[in-house]
Amino acid sequence: MIPILPFGRTGHASSRVVFGAAALGSCTQERADRVLPRLLAAGVNHIDTAAGYGDAELRLAPWMARHRDRFFLATKTGDRTASAARASLERSLERMGVDSVDLIQLHNLVEPDEWETVHRPGGALEALVAARDEGLVRHIGVTGHGLRIARMHLRSLDAFPYDSVLFPFSHVLSEIPEYRRDVDALLERCAAEQVAVVTIKAIARRRWPEGVGPRFSWYQPLEDPAAVARAVRYVLAHPGLFLATSSDLRRLDDILDAASGPLDPPDPAALAADRETFAMTPLFDGGVLDRI
Repeated sequence: MIPILPFGRTGHASSRVVFGAAALGSCTQERADRVLPRLLAAGVNHIDTAAGYGDAELRLAPWMARHRDRFFLATKTGDRTASAARASLERSLERMGVDSVDLIQLHNLVEPDEWETVHRPGGALEALVAARDEGLVRHIGVTGHGLRIARMHLRSLDAFPYDSVLFPFSHVLSEIPEYRRDVDALLERCAAEQVAVVTIKAIARRRWPEGVGPRFSWYQPLEDPAAVARAVRYVLAHPGLFLATSSDLRRLDDILDAASGPLDPPDPAALAADRETFAMTPLFDGGVLDRI
């Protein structure tokens, strides 16, 4: 079974593996429904989706009709103004057939101009706070991609007491000194303030080379089960971190298996060998590529 841990100060004990529902964005309901028993059997009790993940919220609706009480349900809005964020949230609730979500997150808040819009009067945060006051959401978080996001999350925590942050973290990204420094500062802040930390891209191998496929996620994931296991254990060996599964459903079982066993840190030499053997490279460049 996947171990559970307090999800920050929310009062919920979440599985340390969070199901990334982006994997449901373009699949059939029949295929999506085959995933649910695997999650329940592994003890996964936390789902992370988004308004922008294709049909993912629709695929979750039948699950929520039967098992809403078994999952901490998180979604996201990519809108930056209050009116648009409110409309996005209401649409997400309707699509999933639920009265409320446990967590609403500002999606990929990395660009300074968008950050300013969100946090000023009439910005998206204003609408999410109002929705929390109305009982439509319980908690508010912020997410992002790229090498600048750890610094931006620190800025966000200065502006508002967000309940969670989500960002990329892997043994490949940890090899970038500046990024690891920013992540360490963010993790220290989150631990002190009981902010939940969800990580993404743990098993990312690299950006897709030309002509390689089929593609079930925007990045090429690791496929070797042993390498996947080491990548998962690298993240979960850090106390307090949660790991979101890949948008490639074919990797789900390997991730669940890895997180169900001992979570001791993998041998650094083995991780270095994986980076060389599988030509692993960072997905982000600190600039244009961060916007994906």
